[in-house]
Amino acid sequence: MEIRELLDQTSKLPNVPDVVRELIQQLNNPNANYGEIAAKVGQDQTLSLKILRLVNSAHFGLTRKVSSIDEAVVMLGMARLKTMVIASGLSGSVKEVEGIDIKRFWSEAFFVATAAKWFAEKTDKVDEDIAFTVGLIHNIGRLLLHLSKPKLALAIQTRVEESGCSRSDAEMERLSFVTPQAGQALLDMWKFPEDMGVAVLQHKKPTDFEEPSALAAVVNLACVVNAAKRNEMDIAALRDTFPADVAEIAGLPANIQVELADVLELESGLDGLND
Repeated sequence: MEIRELLDQTSKLPNVPDVVRELIQQLNNPNANYGEIAAKVGQDQTLSLKILRLVNSAHFGLTRKVSSIDEAVVMLGMARLKTMVIASGLSGSVKEVEGIDIKRFWSEAFFVATAAKWFAEKTDKVDEDIAFTVGLIHNIGRLLLHLSKPKLALAIQTRVEESGCSRSDAEMERLSFVTPQAGQALLDMWKFPEDMGVAVLQHKKPTDFEEPSALAAVVNLACVVNAAKRNEMDIAALRDTFPADVAEIAGLPANIQVELADVLELESGLDGLND
């Protein structure tokens, strides 16, 4: 099977709003006019309503109700609003996926994005907004497989559960490629910045690559913390298993393990976008 077979089924691809794609494409551009982008967000009624509902939730604790995207920019700042727009647009790109609990899928993606941003703030090698975005879409190749070939995706999942083999091995056996490759191909098709696609490709094991991406390393560490959280691992066990070689690729301080309790307790505040 070839990745092109997944991408050719355009009716099944995630439906990301144009303004969200534009915003992601501009993340690397220091001269981007985010005022214009905010205006376009304001014109997308579905996107605006979701964001405003979240902004006005108890999580943000604002002193007064915000009724427009322009007000949200003033109250939250453009940097914070950018991440919310991207999260809202991506999480709303599909409503139902066979074989995936979509609410849980995005809840974990929100946490990985938040943790990736936390790690990015600790290094000068990675932009925090880009880390957040790649954290959100790190697993989009798997989502693409379930959307395009649900029976094949289920067969891979069954193979993993019954044999105990890794997902990557099961995917290579059934597909002849792994879903991070499909994720990179989808981002390339959407014309997202190249470094995002490379990070999605490498995020599962950046040390396997000749030129490992610091961005991929940050996302990998966020996934490590997410797995620890999912498996209710205590902080001592997380510190013992934390991959120091990946942290070094990310450019993180040598004593970053000391701060892991903080990242384990992070809350994305974005789960309201799933309602």
